[in-house]
Amino acid sequence: MADKPSRALVLYGDGLARFVDPSKTHIHSLASVASCGFLSLPHAPPETENERVVREFSHLLDASEAYNVASGLKPKGNDNEIPTLAERFMGLKAALVTDSSTLSSFGKLIGLDVFQFSEISQKSDSIPSDATASKLLRLLGFEGGNCLDVSLYDSVFVHIGVDENNLGIIDSLIGSIMKMAQPGSEIVPRLHLSVVLSYGSVTDKDAAVFAVNTPQQDMNPALAGLIPRQSYTMRGEKTRDDVRQYCPMLVAQWQHAVTRKDLVDTLSFEALKKLCGNLVIPADRFIHEVAFKLWKAPKYGA
Repeated sequence: MADKPSRALVLYGDGLARFVDPSKTHIHSLASVASCGFLSLPHAPPETENERVVREFSHLLDASEAYNVASGLKPKGNDNEIPTLAERFMGLKAALVTDSSTLSSFGKLIGLDVFQFSEISQKSDSIPSDATASKLLRLLGFEGGNCLDVSLYDSVFVHIGVDENNLGIIDSLIGSIMKMAQPGSEIVPRLHLSVVLSYGSVTDKDAAVFAVNTPQQDMNPALAGLIPRQSYTMRGEKTRDDVRQYCPMLVAQWQHAVTRKDLVDTLSFEALKKLCGNLVIPADRFIHEVAFKLWKAPKYGA
């Protein structure tokens, strides 16, 4: 545990997990020093692509109730007022950087300040330069290698949407950020960096390719009854009946001398399934994990 609250930068590659390949060296370099795992999502209802984008992001922030109210799935009334992130997490100051107009509207609804990625991004040959990373870190009070006493935000969420070329943007950003957060700098002990990659829209074919559980038919019948329910399928003492057992989000979290390193050396589904240290947690617990590092929430899990 750090001796001061961290400041969190979350790079969220929406639908980009499919495009990970060996050429994304900075992503894999981060995974090799990070604590990695899966974030499970519930089954999707019939929905448009814009609805999927907002719904899955709402799970990352444990704001699915707000999404249900905003989308009309649940009537808004005195009992369904939408709390902001600051109200839920001890005054947490958070921003969202995205070019999605529908996600921008939802972010504002739950109390996030919203910036356009296209305005923050500095491009050179279609890849963000170090200046883009510097702008994102400046929002967290990191400037010129120094950590300012006061920051605009405790946490910044950067949403980068579905496009094969956008994975290169995330890879470049990670490289720039890791270069600025070198051991010995004021930034490195305070920056908590998370990279989250999702699969976006999924099909039945994905169920066999990206399954996180062992199919019941492949299990020894004598042992099947002895295997307890995994914690990600539970919420308190109640079973989560809608857990999607395939295509989880991939997550790597790094903070120098704070997060535990596991055996993962590449941020891929196969490597995480075999070697990750965090295994599977529900996506709606992610914000609680991050908020704990910011001293804005109690510890979730072990």
